[in-house]
Amino acid sequence: MSVLWLLLFCILIFITAVYIHREVTTPASSAGAPRVIYVPKGSNLKTVSSILKNEGIISNSTIFNLLVRYKSVEGGLRAGEYELSTDMTPLQVLDKILSGRVYQYPVTIPEGYNIFEIASLLDKKELADREKIILLSFNKEFVKSLGIESDNLEGYIFPDTYYINRGMDEKLIIKKMVDNFRKAVSSEKIAELKGGGITLHQLITLASLIEKETGKESEKPLISAVFYNRFKKGMKLQCDPTVIYALLLKGFKEKSYLYDGDIKKEDLLIDSPYNTYKYAGLPPAPIANPGKSSIHAAVYPLKSNYLYFVSKQNGWHHFSSTIEEHNRAVKIYQLKKLAVNK
Repeated sequence: MSVLWLLLFCILIFITAVYIHREVTTPASSAGAPRVIYVPKGSNLKTVSSILKNEGIISNSTIFNLLVRYKSVEGGLRAGEYELSTDMTPLQVLDKILSGRVYQYPVTIPEGYNIFEIASLLDKKELADREKIILLSFNKEFVKSLGIESDNLEGYIFPDTYYINRGMDEKLIIKKMVDNFRKAVSSEKIAELKGGGITLHQLITLASLIEKETGKESEKPLISAVFYNRFKKGMKLQCDPTVIYALLLKGFKEKSYLYDGDIKKEDLLIDSPYNTYKYAGLPPAPIANPGKSSIHAAVYPLKSNYLYFVSKQNGWHHFSSTIEEHNRAVKIYQLKKLAVNK
């Protein structure tokens, strides 16, 4: 009789083992698009399995709990967002959560964005706090810790597509972007190209002005040439985007002031080191984050005698070598602007 009971017990164990093996190696469904599942911080095993069951990722929470306990990995369940689907087996689901390979959102930083725009973009996507990104970017100690020789990180956050997981620390997000700048921009190579006559900081500052003046790649070396020619003649750069940036900084420092996006004649008188209508030379730091083509144009300006340019109101510019020619062009394109705005 005892032999029979032993046999029945062994059969029961075998059937149970087969059942559990089938459950942990069989997906909840053979079809299902991947989706992002959030595991909150501090979640215990019961909470995790309940979330997975409610989302249809697993069909049996009890079996999932047994699997976790059998593998003795209950303490290894990591919070975060995971890309999971119903065609994954419970074993695959568990391995994904244990790995900590959280879902990363693609974020593209456009060329020419400044720190304020980047912070707003990350905040809108709920990947970072806008205020934290801005404050860190203007924190001199943090900037220094990243090895950047500037008072802020403007110009050193390289425009590119980044993959960021929700909940990632703002310091790590910024570091990721600054590290990418270093990979994309070789200071040694630039110093060699310029013969040591211009620092990396000055070059990136100039590139940021070029970036904000035109979106046309073929024009960038010409814009660069105008700035270099004005440098040589001791002329002020008179770059409108530097005034706009000065107004943005004023709004950041003086909470009562709000820049409305429109540059007025009196704005050209703002007392700011960024105002290239008031002060000669480059501003103290970049006014945006330039892309490769603008940096290239700053290194390789086109040879020309141009000293002025004015917008044609179609994205392109008219270039002039004399003030007389420039004034004629200004009249022509100002009239065109008035005609378009009617």
